[in-house]
Amino acid sequence: MTAVHRAVLEAQGPVLQFDQPVIGQGRRSDIPVVVNLFGTTERVAAGLGVSTDGLSELGVFLAALRSPNPPDGLRDALSRWPMLKAALATRPKVVKSAPVQSVVHTGDDVELAALPVQTHWPGDAGPLITWPVVVTRPFAGEPDAVNSYNAGVYRVQVLDQDRLIMRWLPHRGGAAHHRSWARRNEKMPVAIVLGANPATLLSAALPLPETVSELTFAGALNGTRPKLVPAKTVPLLVPADAEIVLEGWVSPKETAPEGPFGDHTGYYNPAEPFPVMHVSAVTHREAPLYLSTYTGRPPDEPTIIGEVFNRLALPTIQAQIPEIHDLWLPPAACSYRIAVISIDKRYPGQARRVMMALWGMLPQFSYTKMIVAVDSDIDPRNWDDIAWALATRMDPTRDVMMLENTPMDYLDFASPQPGLAGKMGIDATTKIGSETSRDWGEVMYTSDVDRDFATDLLDRLFPELSR
Repeated sequence: MTAVHRAVLEAQGPVLQFDQPVIGQGRRSDIPVVVNLFGTTERVAAGLGVSTDGLSELGVFLAALRSPNPPDGLRDALSRWPMLKAALATRPKVVKSAPVQSVVHTGDDVELAALPVQTHWPGDAGPLITWPVVVTRPFAGEPDAVNSYNAGVYRVQVLDQDRLIMRWLPHRGGAAHHRSWARRNEKMPVAIVLGANPATLLSAALPLPETVSELTFAGALNGTRPKLVPAKTVPLLVPADAEIVLEGWVSPKETAPEGPFGDHTGYYNPAEPFPVMHVSAVTHREAPLYLSTYTGRPPDEPTIIGEVFNRLALPTIQAQIPEIHDLWLPPAACSYRIAVISIDKRYPGQARRVMMALWGMLPQFSYTKMIVAVDSDIDPRNWDDIAWALATRMDPTRDVMMLENTPMDYLDFASPQPGLAGKMGIDATTKIGSETSRDWGEVMYTSDVDRDFATDLLDRLFPELSR
């Protein structure tokens, strides 16, 4: 299934549904598996409730959430009405019954092996849930205080019939909530939402401000109030429109070796201990679908989502660092380990200041180990432009900045120490003022008149070239 999915994704093909997946010893599941839901940027945008042309506007909305400005008079308030309306729609509606609880399995009836959870790569340790929206709350939070919830997409390994392994890294919201329960030696209630509404799933992956709940933000994307229902066996509210929900408790102390599994780096990550969840209930629709994906060397669905999130993050980044003209995180570089930024350069040393500001701005950029800064006349998404800037505007002895012992994704096997590595900044901008003692060359451009003449001539002589 993974091989078929990957081939279709690379061809920018459709969403796939496997109707009768084999779940072991010739046994077939009656739960179909859906993959490649986010296999194109257009489908990711649709999941966010916009077209690809609307991503920039949504990015401005996200930037406003991080540092909202008060409306300046009635005219400005009216111009912001779409944003205000979307914000009002985030108030959740709690319902007493829901499609996701049409069928309820508890106690000895819990059988995780009945779910068509994939084993994706030959070297994987076993079945791995790849699109779970993991819902948690802090120890001091109340079950109905949805704004205190965290919804994150983590890796979840099936251990046996009623146990799972929760792989959440220390800086993630789920891990922080778990620590708040573990400090009191209390088990933590957890709900794993499978087949969530696309807006809910993508909201769980977005780098939202800590004051914004992922579950309620999905309502802003959908333009409707999100419907939540009390879970059956744990004190949590869960999305009423999901396909499947796994309820349970995560031990404050019990761990199990998670992995190895094929990861987004294109390598298998080593087995490491992570907390164990004991499943107390499985609820689902009458005829549920199981949403799945694979993670591996790009391209994969997380990479495609990352390209869209790159566009969404730009207004937030520009609000903090205005001189950034554009930014690209190459998907082939694991979507975050290399960044190319174009800047409107005005003074000496500006490229270095911008690179250091970007490293310190968002937690995600603390794992970016190389930044290339170019001028605004360079397209940061064009490798030929980048290569030309590096070859003509960068001197290795002057324009390379090295940092030591900085935070790094511990899955980076190139790092000298797990979680700790160096960073490199490359200034491939035009050197001005005190940055150089030489006269700088003048870039050659075709004049607008000549370019328009050539375009018109080619359109008339060779119309097939303009198709």
